[in-house]
Amino acid sequence: MLLIRTIYAGMHTQELITLSKAIDIQMESAAEELKALQAYPDEELIAIIKEVGFKCDLCARCCTQEFNDHVFLLDEDLKSVREADPNAVEPAPYYELCDQHGNFYVSGYALKTQKDGSCIFLREKRCTIYDRRPFICRLYPYMLHMEADEKGNIGWRQISGLDLHGCYHDDISDEECKTLAREIKTYEQAFLVQKIAFLEKSKQHFEKNKLKYVQSVYDREMRKFNKGGQIKVFVFFNGVFEDNNVGNNISL
Repeated sequence: MLLIRTIYAGMHTQELITLSKAIDIQMESAAEELKALQAYPDEELIAIIKEVGFKCDLCARCCTQEFNDHVFLLDEDLKSVREADPNAVEPAPYYELCDQHGNFYVSGYALKTQKDGSCIFLREKRCTIYDRRPFICRLYPYMLHMEADEKGNIGWRQISGLDLHGCYHDDISDEECKTLAREIKTYEQAFLVQKIAFLEKSKQHFEKNKLKYVQSVYDREMRKFNKGGQIKVFVFFNGVFEDNNVGNNISL
């Protein structure tokens, strides 16, 4: 790594290069996963869908935080959700970046939840926006992304919550399996493209404004947030950052 000790606004250029390199590594990783996703055999995914044979039994468990952490929204999802209720979204959790001023950055929005942990749009175990529910909700429990298992081995994961809710081994037509496989790959590609765009925008924003990532600031601001304080979160949407003031009492 090139060591440049020029200091401006209290920051070492070396630190900026380090952050830039870290973002580059994340972008390369996402790009590699995107390439692997596109090459994933349709026949293999179709066979998994056919074997699992998931059928919804209207238990609504998948619409709660007990079974699913949060509902991440693609840009197209957000437009539709805001039409239904502009106050139904919040910055997605697990903010990716934090600058030295205590501002957080995240790659998208998520649906808010009610006090009991259920989706903001869930009423009496029914979705009130079912006809325009987010993409990921339409595909659940199917997915296709890479993650680590209990032993840390990275591999493909194609289903969530197996045997925890719903019915299995239902007879799904070949045509429906093909449609699901196509839509799963479409969603996962869109997710990765949005992630890469977020990383590119973050890199440009940090370099342009001479910002740096400071772990101690991240930890300090999260402690404040967890005690009920407010933080500022810049959320990536449609190619730009939207600023949000977030408190730890955002659930309804």
